[in-house]
Amino acid sequence: MSLSTDDVRHVARLARLALTDDEVEALGGQLSNILAYAEKVGEVAAEDVPPTSHPYPLRNVYRTDEARASLPPEDAISTAPQAEDGRFHVPRIVGEEA
Repeated sequence: MSLSTDDVRHVARLARLALTDDEVEALGGQLSNILAYAEKVGEVAAEDVPPTSHPYPLRNVYRTDEARASLPPEDAISTAPQAEDGRFHVPRIVGEEA
C-alpha cells in the first residue's frame, strides 16, 4: 500500500506533528513499508491459528504483600518544590479551561 503525501500530512495532523516536506517524503515511504508488512502478515494468518498477543505463554508470578518500613512522609515531602498540608502541591490540570 502506498500512501500519498496528503495521507501522511493527515496522519501527522491527527498526531499533532509539524512535519517538513522532507520529513513527509521520508515518513511516507516508511509508513508505506509498515503497511505493506502488515498486509503480508494478514495474508499469512491462517484460519486455524488462534489470535495471540504474545509468542510465548505468559503467567503472572505474584508475591505475597509484606508490610515494611518505607521512607517517612516528612522526608519525602522535604524534597518537593512545593508542599501543602503534608502533601505534594502540583499545578491543577484537570478542569482547567484551555
